[in-house]
Amino acid sequence: MNISLLPDLATFVLIVEQGSFSAAARVSGATPSAISRSVSRLERELGSKLLHRTTRKLALSETGKSVYEHALDMLDAARQAIDSGSSAQQVAQGKLTISVPKAVGSFVIHPLIPEFLQRYPQVDICLRLEDRYIDLIDGGVDLALRITHSPSPGLYGRALMPVTHVICATPEYLRRYGTPLQPQALREHSCISLGETPADARWKFRRAGKTETITTQGRYAANHTGVRLDAVKRHLGIGSLPLFTAQHALSRGEIVQVLPEWEFISSYSGELWLLWMRNQHMPARMRAMIDYLTEKMATQGASASTSATQ
Repeated sequence: MNISLLPDLATFVLIVEQGSFSAAARVSGATPSAISRSVSRLERELGSKLLHRTTRKLALSETGKSVYEHALDMLDAARQAIDSGSSAQQVAQGKLTISVPKAVGSFVIHPLIPEFLQRYPQVDICLRLEDRYIDLIDGGVDLALRITHSPSPGLYGRALMPVTHVICATPEYLRRYGTPLQPQALREHSCISLGETPADARWKFRRAGKTETITTQGRYAANHTGVRLDAVKRHLGIGSLPLFTAQHALSRGEIVQVLPEWEFISSYSGELWLLWMRNQHMPARMRAMIDYLTEKMATQGASASTSATQ
């Protein structure tokens, strides 16, 4: 028996119940391609077609009907096993894998982990810092943090904090080269941008319904927010930074916000969402982390708002 196929059997049941690959993907929070790969693995292992696919509907093959009935029995047995162990799940324990964008992981989540580990000594954390999209089914992830305006409707989630951008410089840099009072004035300054594409040097601002786009220039660019922050602190220019990256240095007066009355528009913005799969039986370790991050982000969001106005 290939035990690794058990999740694929659960996915197969979901497909049959939902009536299509796309519907199963929406409910589970997976991508349609991940759902398709799951069925392909089952069919390859069994050496038989499970589903007949037409443009309008899915139909079970004879083998598919038999597999579906046994898979339902498997899921029922699994639910009973989980129910029987529910009392043990009152204690947060075991390994928790969290996927998080690199900058958020480094500046926001990682500093919070030591306290969580102290609170929950039986929980181990695997923090995966990655900017690529991770499928919660195929990726082996328990919780995912994503910056988006609209998370997948197939997932449960909580919005933890807004992600906004600011442009900053040191007081020393501004003493030397002057403080821009309008976006157009940035053309006369050395600006530190992401540097991955030419569009990264085109900075967009909005105020009172008016939008302005400025093509900036500078001698230094870096596609890492920590490096850009350090470059700003070393007086190399005016840098674009997520507020959560800049807020500590802002609160200490090491750097100041430039053009604070203008909103800096970035694609790397929205809400920071904590997302997880729909699961009737959530492990206590997941619930502990969800509640912990919700508690801490409420404080983080308040301090970020304060720093932005100083």
